[in-house]
Amino acid sequence: MTTTPITKPFLEVTFGKLLEDVAARFPDRLAVKYIDRDYQRTWKEFNEEVDKFAKGFIKMGVKKGDKVAIWATNVPEWLITLFATAKIGAVLVTVNTNYKMFELQYLLKQSDTKVLVMTQGFKDVDYVETVYKLLPDLVNYYPGTYHNNDYPCLQSIVYIGDRKTPKGMFSWEQVEEMGRVISDQQLKMVGDSLHHHDVINMQYTSGTTGFPKGVMLTHYNIVNNGMCIGDRMKFTEEDKLCIPVPFFHCFGLVLSIMVCVTHGSTMVPLEYYNPIKLMQACQNEECTAVHGVPTMFIAVFEHPDFPKYKFPKLRTGIMAGSHCPAKVMELVIEKMGMKDITIVFGQTESSPGCTQTTVDDDFDTKVNTVGRALPGVECKIVNIETGEEIGPGQGEGEFCARGYNVMKGYYKMEEATRQAIDEDGWLHTGDLATVDEKGNYRITGRIKDMIIRGGENIYPKEIEELLYRHPKVKDVQVIGVPSKIYGEEIMACIKLRDFVTECTAEEIKDFVREHMARHKVPSYVEFMDQFPMTASGKIQKYKLREWAAQLLAKREKEQNQSGKIA
Repeated sequence: MTTTPITKPFLEVTFGKLLEDVAARFPDRLAVKYIDRDYQRTWKEFNEEVDKFAKGFIKMGVKKGDKVAIWATNVPEWLITLFATAKIGAVLVTVNTNYKMFELQYLLKQSDTKVLVMTQGFKDVDYVETVYKLLPDLVNYYPGTYHNNDYPCLQSIVYIGDRKTPKGMFSWEQVEEMGRVISDQQLKMVGDSLHHHDVINMQYTSGTTGFPKGVMLTHYNIVNNGMCIGDRMKFTEEDKLCIPVPFFHCFGLVLSIMVCVTHGSTMVPLEYYNPIKLMQACQNEECTAVHGVPTMFIAVFEHPDFPKYKFPKLRTGIMAGSHCPAKVMELVIEKMGMKDITIVFGQTESSPGCTQTTVDDDFDTKVNTVGRALPGVECKIVNIETGEEIGPGQGEGEFCARGYNVMKGYYKMEEATRQAIDEDGWLHTGDLATVDEKGNYRITGRIKDMIIRGGENIYPKEIEELLYRHPKVKDVQVIGVPSKIYGEEIMACIKLRDFVTECTAEEIKDFVREHMARHKVPSYVEFMDQFPMTASGKIQKYKLREWAAQLLAKREKEQNQSGKIA
């Protein structure tokens, strides 16, 4: 078991009190600035704007513990809603921007959402159209009076947008107008009644097995995780963070927004990820940091305009969300100047950070590990069969964490909570890892990602790391597929670099065969244009596995039919 000493007191404050403190300390410093819209606020201005909408939500009847869901990209209203609801003790339920009707229906019911805040839509999903399909009688209700027996808690929908406000919904401006009858004293009384251990946020896990689960996080979870992560990046009020990751995910809410608020740093959000806008923001706003998942950084390097941009102030940031290839880390440091880039490891259930590298770590530690335990977090590796702890250098096992950052549980899912957090308070992450003598952890894969071929344990990450170094490979995911002989075989799913016109499966197999043991050579190689991904940029390997199993079954059937005809 490893821990890191706590060198500074943890913050026992609510979101609201934290924002007020930052606004008092840095009133005229820039809190947030968008590059593609006329919106920028100092900390004082932002706090005042948040108060107006907090009052509006009070007037709407939102009380402590009520659920307010937000379905939107990284628009300014998202930030305002986050802090406005927190100031009155409401629980913000973050909605994946790629959700469609079935997923929204489940979330609204399971979370007991009282108010839904939403935009017109994103990409191929029209949110307004989706809501009307789900709630066709909404048009018959005056805003704020909606009632439906299938959604007994849902009362109001707030629309963010320049178009005419849809029937049955409040406009965003109406929320502010309603709040004008609420006094500063009323708002203060509500804020003073809150506690830092109250649940303030619910984020739904991707639901790779079973239905998605609502992870309940508190002020204390999120505020202190943001503070500790920012400390490791040596963040100050002088820093500017480009935020291309979605707010609805922990990467956006905690590792980005909360890191900035706890340090008085400036937020430079992108409404949604776009490599050109990321480069423009980092260059024109002189950002000192940028966050992203590996696929985001890969797209930046692959963009033909990349050489045109300069990033003189960039020094740090976070790469997280999925396996971080060493080659990509090298490029981030060499080509973008981010010598102080860090890796954070964790999951939504741990607020999310458990471990992190530091800006002072050597190159090998930065590219080959996920760092050491964050302050206040205990970490250990356990044997997946016996539960016994595995010491440094003694092999791999399941990564477990315990501390202030562990969620309160899954909303209305007590059994699932007991399966995730044992009786001693340890969160079982399902990730395979090793730890060295210095306390640095290395993630070797997911327990469910591990491939067992004829009794040999094979970890996809090891093969992926090698294939990232193939000159024609842009991105790769290695998965296990069913095999009648070996139980499982290896399939490498590959995206080729843009300039590549020809590459064969045998070429890929030969490359692996040259560098790795024979049993690690993929039996199948599939070239793909894209991988199934979540809105937060995580590759959904379980969907790849499902697709691959169906593909191979279809090919086998076609071969059998062909044989019969012959």
